[in-house]
Amino acid sequence: MTLHLIAIGGAVMHNLALALQQNGHTVSGSDDEIYNPAYDRLFRAGLLPSKMGWHPERLHAGIDAVILGMHARTDNPELLRAQEMGLKIYSYPDYIYEHARNKIRVVVTGSHGKTSTTGMIMHVLYKLGRDFDYLVGAQLDGFDTMVRLSDAPVMVIEGDEYFASPLDLQPKMLRYKPNIAVLTGIAWDHINVFPTFEAYKSQFAALLEVIEPGGRLFWSADDPEIQELVAGHSSTTYLKASYSALPAHLKNGKMALIVEGEADIPLSFVGEHNLKNAAAAQMVCEALGIESSEFQHAIADFKGAARRLQTLYSGIENMAWQDFAHAPSKVKASTQSIKALFPERPLLAVLELHTFSSLNAAFLPQYRQSLADADEALVYYSPHTLTMKKMPALNPDQIATFFDHPNLRVFDNAESLEKHLRLCKWKSKNLLLMSSGTFGGMDLQLLVNDVMPADS
Repeated sequence: MTLHLIAIGGAVMHNLALALQQNGHTVSGSDDEIYNPAYDRLFRAGLLPSKMGWHPERLHAGIDAVILGMHARTDNPELLRAQEMGLKIYSYPDYIYEHARNKIRVVVTGSHGKTSTTGMIMHVLYKLGRDFDYLVGAQLDGFDTMVRLSDAPVMVIEGDEYFASPLDLQPKMLRYKPNIAVLTGIAWDHINVFPTFEAYKSQFAALLEVIEPGGRLFWSADDPEIQELVAGHSSTTYLKASYSALPAHLKNGKMALIVEGEADIPLSFVGEHNLKNAAAAQMVCEALGIESSEFQHAIADFKGAARRLQTLYSGIENMAWQDFAHAPSKVKASTQSIKALFPERPLLAVLELHTFSSLNAAFLPQYRQSLADADEALVYYSPHTLTMKKMPALNPDQIATFFDHPNLRVFDNAESLEKHLRLCKWKSKNLLLMSSGTFGGMDLQLLVNDVMPADS
């Protein structure tokens, strides 16, 4: 097929383009801006647009279908041209569903833990030699792309609650119609799309209606919002089962899985929330025919997805992590997890406010106790980001009131934040950096390498 991707530079969209090309399709695309790693990866594959911007002349009668990314708008010139020509137009979730229509579709959903849980399932399936397709929202060790499309009998999909496309204002997760669904947790996010918590929660209620008959739903027993949803859902067309964290203990700043009748299994990931993610992944794998003991040994060397509690530095007296946490529930879970590993060691937590929700004064009260487990907390935001998102200005003093932390500073300048971090006393102190952005382009690895004591 000949396929054209509008907004090809997106994280999933550019990986979809690479997967389609690998399957022998003729692929073209366009975007108004493309950043790394997408830029270099598309360039190496010969898929980088010859010039940026939207060019309707790229649409021609030889194109079999157009795949529309969320970054495009409804008045996009290429989209309008495709509509005029009567070309088939897919959102990428619709295209994925059409590809996986006859497969077992495993869809991992929830406000937090989606990427890690999806990654755990993929890691175990791959390690045990199972054949499967996938779509995941971050780069994983052992996988060249974030999307694979083949004739495998199973597809593992990270399904988020954001809109499928500018033409389809339904959450992506609903478009996949799962055979096996995971619901990890519900905590309000995306205030720009779901202005109230009830509007947000209703998207997950809709998810319960699209699970295929004879399918399964695995849900977190520790989440009261999910408990309420499941209790109020009367469908008997599929099986429902809850999960809680896998049993483990902490030893020397690491976790080990407690297995009945066997020696403990040391784990390469950390965090109570990741033990919950692992429990969900185990239930999925068991539903796919994998024994629990096989799962437990295979998951041991899972190191996590990129920027999900990714270790930047590991020394005798210091450690540093980078995490994608940005929503309040994610920030709280990551901060709690790191503090629990080293309860006696001071923790400096640094959070960038980068998303529409986190920069919205109406949503910021949700962060009130999110950094409570940090001994010292720093919050950074960029006034330029507010301008680019066309949002009202905020000031540091205003932001500080929303966090209610006794030892907190707010920065609106990346250079000032970096200077502060470089001047900190780092002896016997841990560092956690949390953002879905880039801290103003700061090289976090270089910073950590420079400031952590050499004798660690």
